[in-house]
Amino acid sequence: MPSALLAQDAATFYAAQSAFSDPNDLGRLYADLPDDPAHLARAARDLMVHRLEGEPFRHVITQDRLHNDAETRYLDDTLRIIIERNDAPLTQRREVGDRFVGVCRDFALLYCSFLRHAGIPARLRSGFADYFGSDGFNDDHVVTEYWDNERGWLFADPQLADPVVSATLKVDFDPMDVPRNRFLVAGKAWQAIRAHDADPKTFGLRLPEEKGMFGEWFVAHDMRIDLAALNKVETLLWDTWGAGAGGDREMTDATRELYDQVSLVVCDDVPFDAARKLFAENEELRTPKTVLSLAPFNGPREVTLR
Repeated sequence: MPSALLAQDAATFYAAQSAFSDPNDLGRLYADLPDDPAHLARAARDLMVHRLEGEPFRHVITQDRLHNDAETRYLDDTLRIIIERNDAPLTQRREVGDRFVGVCRDFALLYCSFLRHAGIPARLRSGFADYFGSDGFNDDHVVTEYWDNERGWLFADPQLADPVVSATLKVDFDPMDVPRNRFLVAGKAWQAIRAHDADPKTFGLRLPEEKGMFGEWFVAHDMRIDLAALNKVETLLWDTWGAGAGGDREMTDATRELYDQVSLVVCDDVPFDAARKLFAENEELRTPKTVLSLAPFNGPREVTLR
């Protein structure tokens, strides 16, 4: 099988920790981690439980953890929460009551940190998955994209690495190689909507329709999150800023044209230099030092990033 090639500048960039994925003084906890991507995915999965997984794991998640754990932006703080609840090695599976209660971004960031520690180029990708239901809705989701020396960039969903979860969702693919037609990066979703090949109402959060958490503005939001992550600024999913951040009322023709250009960068085959340049040079897209965080449980507030 022919080997894939990744440019050295991109390989170096994505194999290094970011301000968000760096374990910092807790890097010592990584000493016994495996270096195989599949084993690392299971290790990350066994340290966390999703906010919505109480039922499949038959566990009642306390309100404090439900509301607050996933507000943790930086991986070193996440690790502190994990070891405060159980100081066993990170390779040891936690009981559900000892786990960090997160969302997809938290699984993806922890896994990304593990991969980078192993010297494997990795990055978060924001987009939409069709495998959380069978009704044609595409759920807002984050996966980890990692470099395989034989096949190139692959999507891995560490949230699916537990058999209980994959069985509940009836997953029929390898979580270490999520098909690109099952998880659409935000730019690809945008292009489908703009070409009238997809209904914008089928992209967003699975909430009552009156909450309006779907549509063009939501896909644009995910493109900003994705572009930031491609530049190793792995914000919370509800951190918001820039063009179109105010929702549908801000989706003017000029804003749509801007995101038409963004979609060419936040795509399956990311042009590395273009992603770096677009983020650096466009203030409407670049993550500012202070973001507005629209926390689902704790309400909106301004947050100054490290």
